[in-house]
Amino acid sequence: MFFSTDRRTFLAAGIAAGSAFFSASGFAMAADAPKPKLRKAVKYGMIGAGKSAKDSIEEKFALIKSIGFEGVELDSPSGVNKEEAVKARDKTGIVIHGVVDSIHWRDTLSHPDEKVRAKGLAGLLTALEDAKTYGGDTALLVPGVVNKEVTYDQCWERSTAEVKKALPQAEKLGVKIAIEVVWNNFLTRPEQLIEYVDQFNSPFIGAYFDCSNMIKYEVPSAEWIRKLGKRMLKFDFKGYSKSKQWVGIGEGDEDWPEVLKALGEVGYNGWATAEVGGGGEPVLRDIAARMDKVLGLKKE
Repeated sequence: MFFSTDRRTFLAAGIAAGSAFFSASGFAMAADAPKPKLRKAVKYGMIGAGKSAKDSIEEKFALIKSIGFEGVELDSPSGVNKEEAVKARDKTGIVIHGVVDSIHWRDTLSHPDEKVRAKGLAGLLTALEDAKTYGGDTALLVPGVVNKEVTYDQCWERSTAEVKKALPQAEKLGVKIAIEVVWNNFLTRPEQLIEYVDQFNSPFIGAYFDCSNMIKYEVPSAEWIRKLGKRMLKFDFKGYSKSKQWVGIGEGDEDWPEVLKALGEVGYNGWATAEVGGGGEPVLRDIAARMDKVLGLKKE
């Protein structure tokens, strides 16, 4: 979930080009490929103002529902009023399908300082609790970061130890820890992510796969999906081009027909969540149209 300011702003400038893009391209699946059953969602931070800059959570949920989204993913911790969010969920029918641990980059589970790791563990436990409160079934976690201070082996050992401490709570709450690979120099090949997940021997830990993040690491996204199989709990994406970097959904190097084919083959039926720069209704409608196109949800 590595989300920079530049990535938040790219989409607003690209709306005008969207129509031309869609009229010139297609993302058809092979006729004999099983089709995944996908439900569109956005990250809550993408939802800009509708009629007012002070829109309530219910108004924001109503806005995305009117555009065709079924779900949303919230940060944890965040400034969102949890009671208000639950009421908005019940009133609008928008599903809060999970949360994103919002401190995993700051207080990493791989940090050399055990006090920092303890803060990271507390953040993960909070995310699990919040997911339960919202009715979600996953808490997205970037388990650690490899850098000048932390080797790959240290990241593995430290983060594994902390995640193990959180698993009893995950099991108690019925919320799964979803491990995401970003540009953190850790678990950069599917075999590594599989080994990391499998070591816990628990149904309450799996993978949160972002097909756009993985373009940097050369292994095709479809190969990741096929190898992860049932370990794949959730799926999100952006738009990434090796030559242009962050671009609009559908304008990157993602091989969408192959990604959809792989999702169908492994029996993935669930959430497809956009993670791009958001905005008000025009931007969100553009995002929804792009998602319909690449996910094969567009009604001809």
